[in-house]
Amino acid sequence: AAPPQLKAIHHHLRSAQEHETRDPVVAYYCRLYAMQTGMKIDSKTPECRKFLVKLMDQLEMMKNELSDHESISQEVVGNAHIENYALKMFLYADNEDRSGRFHKNMIKSFYTASLLFDVLSVFGELTDENIQHRKYAKWKAAYIHNCLKNGETPQAGPIGMEGEAYDDEFGAECGGPSQSPQGPSHSQPSFHGHPTNQPSASNFSNIQIPPGSHAPANTPAEIPPPEAQPVKPVPVPRAMPVVDPSLLNNTQEGDVRLTPEDFTRAQKYCKYAGSALQYEDVGTAVQNLQKALKLLTTGKE
Repeated sequence: AAPPQLKAIHHHLRSAQEHETRDPVVAYYCRLYAMQTGMKIDSKTPECRKFLVKLMDQLEMMKNELSDHESISQEVVGNAHIENYALKMFLYADNEDRSGRFHKNMIKSFYTASLLFDVLSVFGELTDENIQHRKYAKWKAAYIHNCLKNGETPQAGPIGMEGEAYDDEFGAECGGPSQSPQGPSHSQPSFHGHPTNQPSASNFSNIQIPPGSHAPANTPAEIPPPEAQPVKPVPVPRAMPVVDPSLLNNTQEGDVRLTPEDFTRAQKYCKYAGSALQYEDVGTAVQNLQKALKLLTTGKE
């Protein structure tokens, strides 16, 4: 266990432990984040230093064991792996939330997704979208947890945020399905189950995940016991989206000069399309691919 001074990385280390066999790449990057963050917090105190050196040795050993994984040897692949995993967990929890199915597994999925968005910082600065995802996931987990703990029914879907605090009891409960609550905590979350304001543009509306997408049955979080299994949504027949005819001629128009920012935006649209296809959302995939194509051929969005 990490020393008390390194309390901020406890949950990331627990998440690493949980993913040890399920997804060693996730476990590796959770520990890397914990080590880098721990170094910034306290690398001088003997007990912290001893703990961080052990963590470094463990990371080195994992790196050697996973050397044939591109996600470890190539940062850009590792970044995509962690981001896709976090989004998959987020989408599962969001889908359950919008459907009004509140249970421990979806709370944990929101919470773990927020931890993995933290972990993405090992690859550099977080995108605005991922900052929003992290903020919303962390808040939603605490809000739903607090409502259920107080015997209140949470409000489904995006709602205005009143705060972001969550207590140790909440974090401990989300550490694993086998752990039991530790009794009332002295530091209660600042959620009362009565949010009144609707989400502003700075809250949830910028999150680029198609609402209502069907989450896969096999999610990264632990699957609840059979009696707690949520009902799998029935797939809705989708109309084939119309492709913009002007994009069929995919050659660049005239002297189009693309900036590095244009390439980054185009990559982002392609990434969103890939995520949508993972969840069989053809409409969103086509929409994002069209945006990428238009940007690359005209230099405009």
